[in-house]
Amino acid sequence: MSFTVIGRSTLAFTLCPSVTSFAAIVGKMEGEGPYGKCFDRVEQDAYFGQKTWEAAESSMFKEAVTTAIEKGKFRTGDISFLASGDLLNQCTATGYAARKLAIPYLGLYGACSTMAESLLVASLLISGGAKRGVAATSSHFCSSERQFRFPLEYGSQRPPTSQWTVTGSGAVVLEDKGKGPFITHATIGKVIDAGITDANNMGAAMAPAFCDTLTRHLTALKRKPSDYDLIVSGDLGHLGKKVASDLLKQEYHVNIDEVYTDCGCMIFDNTKQDVHSGGSGCGCSASMLAGYILPEMKKGKLTRVLFIATGALMSPTMSCQGESIPSVAHAIEFNVQSH
Repeated sequence: MSFTVIGRSTLAFTLCPSVTSFAAIVGKMEGEGPYGKCFDRVEQDAYFGQKTWEAAESSMFKEAVTTAIEKGKFRTGDISFLASGDLLNQCTATGYAARKLAIPYLGLYGACSTMAESLLVASLLISGGAKRGVAATSSHFCSSERQFRFPLEYGSQRPPTSQWTVTGSGAVVLEDKGKGPFITHATIGKVIDAGITDANNMGAAMAPAFCDTLTRHLTALKRKPSDYDLIVSGDLGHLGKKVASDLLKQEYHVNIDEVYTDCGCMIFDNTKQDVHSGGSGCGCSASMLAGYILPEMKKGKLTRVLFIATGALMSPTMSCQGESIPSVAHAIEFNVQSH
């Protein structure tokens, strides 16, 4: 294996997987946000030409994967594996798309942390000898609402702490060699439970997991926040981002404010779009990573980025039983140089 383990669960890759190509496909509302022009395609039809929300998400995911592959000048037969997941039961959006892609498939579930988990698994496979693979995720506002809360027809009221699940999919092609950016390090997250039971306050529930993974990553590599051009969390939203920033200062004595942002705060314009506390869903961080962050690294405008996607490992069943929300966060470090 071409990596070493530092501390308990931080990986340092000696053969650093190279980001070859990427793609992001989003819905109409995401396209109207501040980064709308960054995405490969903005679909005006929420159904993506399909009959159901779930089929729409699957179609969106398939297009993101094929677009990323085509941008790298590959065919699906050139891809050794697809590591991906979504928010639906049994990862049906990505699984049903994979049957058409005919790429060896690993279905993953880490809730909204799935993009970082997919990249981590893909990096391990590349470091172990696989030549080329795709890491990808998706989420869809309508399919997620039906599964986790209420069907749209119900017309339920959303509290200010709630977030808007992003309709979006991001895909990244990784290779065993290339010009980069490179994945140089990763930290596997622990499941952290802050005791929060409100399913409409996921940002606060996930913030402690983000803080734990971030500080373990920094400690293992003996880094400080200023070593990064950007530290970005997956989708804590505006409330969760503030909770994370305050918690880091109070409990860990770490200040990341000068280099810190959150994908859920970036993707929508809160002054013009009624999304309450911001964006969420594993398509949120995936879309911003493939649509904005990695392109900025390719241009040389960002050199070292710490990407930490966060996920609330809840289910409607457990929430109805009064269980609190366990969360996890995985860290992926990108660098324009391999070492």
